[in-house]
Amino acid sequence: MKRIFFLSTWMLLLSFFFFSCASREKIVYLQNAISASETSEFETKIKPDDILAIVVSSENPEVSAPYNSVAVTLQNSSSDSGQSNQIQTYLVDKNGCIEFPVLKKIKLSGYTKEQAIDLLKEKLKDHVADASINLRILNYKITVLGEVNRPGTYPIQSERITLLEALGQAGDLTIYGKRNNILIIREENGKKISQRVDITKSDFINSSYYYLAQNDVIYIEPNKTKINSSTVGPNIAIGISALSLVVTILALTIN
Repeated sequence: MKRIFFLSTWMLLLSFFFFSCASREKIVYLQNAISASETSEFETKIKPDDILAIVVSSENPEVSAPYNSVAVTLQNSSSDSGQSNQIQTYLVDKNGCIEFPVLKKIKLSGYTKEQAIDLLKEKLKDHVADASINLRILNYKITVLGEVNRPGTYPIQSERITLLEALGQAGDLTIYGKRNNILIIREENGKKISQRVDITKSDFINSSYYYLAQNDVIYIEPNKTKINSSTVGPNIAIGISALSLVVTILALTIN
């Protein structure tokens, strides 16, 4: 009987060890959040390897036409013409430049969208006095890896995205994700830099990593519970259940 009591106690302690609740401080986001905060100023800047769509327009389409390269793409055989026209995109090269029609090489790396538009208008003013320019970054994306419900690479349609929005797109962190040590990898001026962010603290919303830049990589580390469970194997719950069954059988047999 003492042996059964010992086994029951050991099983109870083991179950408590593996299934006890985590502390609030390790789980809850934005603890001690302030009621008001200044909005962080952030504007996406053009970088090498960005793909830009640039359209120049004016009241007289013939004047702006030379500055809009047109790419021809083939269509399927059911199409009447067999081909269609699309606006040419521009790849920012490793030196931060694009090859623009007529104006040739123009450096745009490091410019915000508005600054790039102003630069293009300045270069076009002697050719298209009333130029209207539409510029978009087409390959704006972020990658979320690790302890999230839907890891992957996500295209971003807007001009900017916050870290919390990116985690939301990835289905939020799993219960095993480290919320106080999120790694963000970013490229700036040709160099890879990394930063750790604690989203359990509200002051991170004022950091330079609250808004993400294009091609940022976010990695969520597993917490100790996940690491420990991987060392004892995924079938610990089955083992505990089996042990419970053995104890029950022994108790019934002795009685």
